[in-house]
Amino acid sequence: MALAACTAPALQDTTPVAKPLPKGLDDTCGAVRYHTLLNQDATNLERILILGQVRVIRPDTILTQDYRPERMNFHVGASGKIIQISCG
Repeated sequence: MALAACTAPALQDTTPVAKPLPKGLDDTCGAVRYHTLLNQDATNLERILILGQVRVIRPDTILTQDYRPERMNFHVGASGKIIQISCG
């Protein structure tokens, strides 16, 4: 009984992600949680609360070259839709 209190709770959503991160990339920022935003209009980001560092990258955006594994990057295409979510 005492050991049962030390176990981690089971995850609520165990369904596989339709588009996981590309091979070799770690989900250090929790980007997989927001995979449902892919192919949606970037204005949908205004409706959700994301705690932590977030960067929205639009075409021709000038970016810093620092790598921050905890930072979530939302890549927006010319159409205004989110085309990729990555960490760094």
